[in-house]
Amino acid sequence: MKLEDEIKQNKFKSEHHKMVLNIIFTAHWVELQNTRMLKPFGISPQQYNILRILRGQHPNPASITLLQDRMMDKMSNASRLVEKLRIKGFIERVQCEDDRRQCDVFISKKGLEVLKQLDEVFDNQNESFKVLTQEEAKIVNELLDKLRN
Repeated sequence: MKLEDEIKQNKFKSEHHKMVLNIIFTAHWVELQNTRMLKPFGISPQQYNILRILRGQHPNPASITLLQDRMMDKMSNASRLVEKLRIKGFIERVQCEDDRRQCDVFISKKGLEVLKQLDEVFDNQNESFKVLTQEEAKIVNELLDKLRN
């Protein structure tokens, strides 16, 4: 559906203004879909991001700083998200022996299992994005990268 129909606005200051609104609208649309898919698993999109980072680090630990640096949402509080995931049993946190102010974070077996289930869920979601061809997806990626540079 066209942006104009979604937000019920026919005029924009410019094509660039419309583009920015379209990017924001689309980002929120994708995030809403992700939130709905994660809800049955009791995980937020930010928590899911941390679990994926930890799976990439597995079996090595990650520090809170590393998690914060790699998170897609830089405004998230990694320490608080780690604690919530620890309480749910998806991760383990161990205080560093060398520096008691730091801790090592590991993904647990339960965390790996939930990610395995979520891989299937997100694979199904990715199928819905195949309304764009491989070449169109590449162009969108290149244009978004160009905007951030």
